[in-house]
Amino acid sequence: MNYSNPFTSKLARVGIAGTLALILATSPLANMGVVAAEADPAPVSTKIYNTQKDSLEQVPIQYHIQARLNEKDMTLRGNEKITYRNTSNDTLNQLVLHTYADANLSKSTQASMFKQANENISKNSPDKKPEDFLGGMDIQGVTTAGGQSLDFKNENQALTVQLNEPVQPGKSVSFQVSFQLNIPYGSQRISYYQDIINGAHWFPVMSVYDEGKHQWDTAPYSQTFESDYYTSADYEVDLNVPDDYQVAMPGVITTREDTEHGRKIVSALAENTREFVFFASPKFQVESVTRNGLTVEYYYFDNQPGKKEIVEQYIDQAFKAIDFFSDKYGKYPYPEFRIVETYVQGVAVEYARLIQMGQIQNGAVPEEDTTFVHEIAHQWFHALIGNNSETESFLDEGFADFSMVYFAEKQGDKLNGFRSLQFDDSSVEVAIASTNDEVEDLASLVFYQKGRQAIYQLYRSVGEEKFDQFMKEYFNRYVYQNATIDGLLHTIEDVLGKEQRMEMETALYKPNFVLKPEYQLSLEERTAYLHDVFQLQYQTVMKLIPDLPFEVMNRMMDKVLQGERLTIVLSDRVSKIADKQQEAIVSQLTSFLDMSGVKYDVVRDRKELKQKMKKEIGNSNLIVIGNAKSNGVVQALKSSIMDRANQIGFDWKQTMKQPLAAGAYITKHPYNQNRLMLHYFWNEDHLSEARFEPFMMKIQQTIGFTNDFYQYYVLDNQGKEKSNKKVVNPISSLFAE
Repeated sequence: MNYSNPFTSKLARVGIAGTLALILATSPLANMGVVAAEADPAPVSTKIYNTQKDSLEQVPIQYHIQARLNEKDMTLRGNEKITYRNTSNDTLNQLVLHTYADANLSKSTQASMFKQANENISKNSPDKKPEDFLGGMDIQGVTTAGGQSLDFKNENQALTVQLNEPVQPGKSVSFQVSFQLNIPYGSQRISYYQDIINGAHWFPVMSVYDEGKHQWDTAPYSQTFESDYYTSADYEVDLNVPDDYQVAMPGVITTREDTEHGRKIVSALAENTREFVFFASPKFQVESVTRNGLTVEYYYFDNQPGKKEIVEQYIDQAFKAIDFFSDKYGKYPYPEFRIVETYVQGVAVEYARLIQMGQIQNGAVPEEDTTFVHEIAHQWFHALIGNNSETESFLDEGFADFSMVYFAEKQGDKLNGFRSLQFDDSSVEVAIASTNDEVEDLASLVFYQKGRQAIYQLYRSVGEEKFDQFMKEYFNRYVYQNATIDGLLHTIEDVLGKEQRMEMETALYKPNFVLKPEYQLSLEERTAYLHDVFQLQYQTVMKLIPDLPFEVMNRMMDKVLQGERLTIVLSDRVSKIADKQQEAIVSQLTSFLDMSGVKYDVVRDRKELKQKMKKEIGNSNLIVIGNAKSNGVVQALKSSIMDRANQIGFDWKQTMKQPLAAGAYITKHPYNQNRLMLHYFWNEDHLSEARFEPFMMKIQQTIGFTNDFYQYYVLDNQGKEKSNKKVVNPISSLFAE
């Protein structure tokens, strides 16, 4: 899973959202189907994707599920036959299954990550009542394979079944569960919204038995993060749906007509699969591509021009990522991989053989969508190599995030490659090897960012060749199994030596992990990296509005980040108070410019200004500061400035006469149509103390890439905006929030 930003497809992410947030925090200027056809036969190739084994001897659980969706009242009736083999040395008198859908019985037990989304949906759905956002599972009966009733209880998302006869070690038992699922409205993992059903946790699934503790895992689904802890199993599923529904599920999918008119049965065979989910919608379009025995399918809404072409690009990116991870870790063993577009915002979710993404936006660039690659990496670190994501989330999220960066690095992505994790030199007073409860709301920082750094440190310590060798061994040991941190450390010791094991153990279990200094970026490298980051951010944001006027304040930074000259000109012959205020403004501006690696000149007296006026300043973007009557640039070029200000609707002459007025405007350079001049002005000698702080804040807001595109604004005698001309930035509300 990844906490992605809703604007990810438009605004290129730098590493993950946490890195972007870190950069922003340090900046003073920016305070973020049915698919009837099976896969084509695999041609002769060095890369063949086939499921490894599938006898009951290797796969201890088999599910046969028949279910019918009632789309009118959003319920699903199902019956599942489960064959469970006892792989422990304990004799089992009872079996336990998770009923995670019951997390939706009350608002207090629902996952908090969807809380805000549900609140927004509720505001826009006045016909929906609070209870419509709730749901759950009704267990209607549990019987033996022969039809004999078994005692059971379903409490706190755990279905406990008492067996008539105990299951001895190595032996198997079959039983059946009948259930009805009430699907909640909204944005939970099991939910329906508008024209789509999200079907995770839709049936009772076997818990994992801990032989060491002699107990079943009965923990309810995490409210703060994830609890996806399963045993790989074989699935045969028949799902009865309306005839116009497209259904995405893992495995080989076939379709046949139902005896009931207007309905069909979508079947899936998914062997050695960690979890089984479905997504269904009458609006899904499906794009499918097969290469070297692997079929990648994208289920999407055809709701904007050119979307099919973008989907094809995403499919191509998926093949690249799958091939990369197959080469580095171990081959993707399944014949298919599916991507499903849904209405989720801010969260992308991994499942076995399938991932859930948000809506593709206009202008999306798959190569810049690092969240997409992160979710694909989860096929190795969650779907193939499982783990208890309630107690050891580092094992899937840390490795998925490192893999995302590893892939970017090897694709030549200078922003999202290794520099993105080397940039972070912060520490967290929580160990990487913490549980979900222990990290609380720091999951992204601890499991993802610090987790991937710990893996990167191992990578740097041993070199790429040995690291890849270790990863292949780790994969071979735990494919289709559940790994543990202890098992990871044993593998490190066996392949890389005891010293590397001890270093990784310290990194994972000791709080305040920080990447070794020799693996961090130097000051010069950090500046160069931030320059590249901001350059891309500004370029991307400026493209969000194709007809954006040339004269907007944000464009000043866009231009100088691309290497154009910048000169800052202060007013001279001013009082000490005015001079102090100007220097404070210059300090604020130049701190960001220095951090971003932007070159600039500062001109403070008129003699120097006259020397540079025609040559240097004529070819430079300008930021001029202070009273118009005291600034040499404004006085020398006043007539031209007035004309160009009028072109953007700014009444320069009248505004400069207003008592106590202050603000800013931007025009084309009086000498150069391809350069800009931005003037931060006030009409008195200096600003009052009460007005100076809001004046400075407004500078921060209007030059950064996270706010609206201003052409001018005027502040009143209280420092409040009284007039302006601006274009709304589509992402500004996200940063404001």
